Amino acid sequence: MTAEEAVARLDSGMTLGIGGWGSRRKPMALVRALLRSPVTDLTVVAYGGPDVGLLAAAGKIRKLVAAFVTLDSIPLEPHFRAARERGAFELMEIDEAMFMWGLHAAANRLPFLPVRAGLGSDVMRVNPGLRTVVSPYEDAEELVAVPALRLDAALVHVNRADRLGNGQYLGPDPYFDDLFCEAADTAYVSCERLVETAELTARAAPQTLLIKRHTVTGVVESPNGAHFTSCAPDHPRDEPFQKAYAAAASDPAAWAEFAARFLPPHGSEKDYRSAVRTWHEEQR
Repeated sequence: MTAEEAVARLDSGMTLGIGGWGSRRKPMALVRALLRSPVTDLTVVAYGGPDVGLLAAAGKIRKLVAAFVTLDSIPLEPHFRAARERGAFELMEIDEAMFMWGLHAAANRLPFLPVRAGLGSDVMRVNPGLRTVVSPYEDAEELVAVPALRLDAALVHVNRADRLGNGQYLGPDPYFDDLFCEAADTAYVSCERLVETAELTARAAPQTLLIKRHTVTGVVESPNGAHFTSCAPDHPRDEPFQKAYAAAASDPAAWAEFAARFLPPHGSEKDYRSAVRTWHEEQR
């Protein structure tokens, strides 16, 4: 599929999971296609980075479920910060482990899973809808009942994939992308390079085959599709461009200029790559 074909299958009001972690291996080409679409009123579920920031800046988020929203080398995503300060959307902020077990619950079609994470913290205070359960065994331990993070659709990015939907990561961390796909009714996987199935295991260990074809609806070949986030070992994070993005986000006029250049509503991913290439040439 193309990124536009994948996004065309999304509807306003959906609960959308976005893989990756902070400013690492985010499906940014798919996010940019989503920005160009009419889809809005989303509940976004993510270990957030610039994916959340861009969707927040575009006013496409109704509710966010996240453990954090960061650019890694820049601690707090600036568009997310601005959106929260003006109360632009509802936020369910939970512990990283709670988030992971919420995905596990959804992947296993369970209503919730019990965890210790969150007990004794303000997570319970800021999320009054969370409930606890008591172990039915002799220990009678009280645990947090983390609700399943069930997704209508998921977007993830990996290093390699085949046409059947098998996805492979080659970097140091899977970032729970497999759980996002398993927790969703439909999942769209973008990849740095589309390869034949045999090539997935020819040069890498079998455990790198993170995403299984039965959980995937569509595959999008998108070289550098995680830009400006990292996709190790294919490419590092584009730190100079990320700094420019963050600086522009702090000023409405600067952001309007940035968005017009890199994220025009009638542009394309090819246009984006060309604009980034030209920008880098200008910095020399």
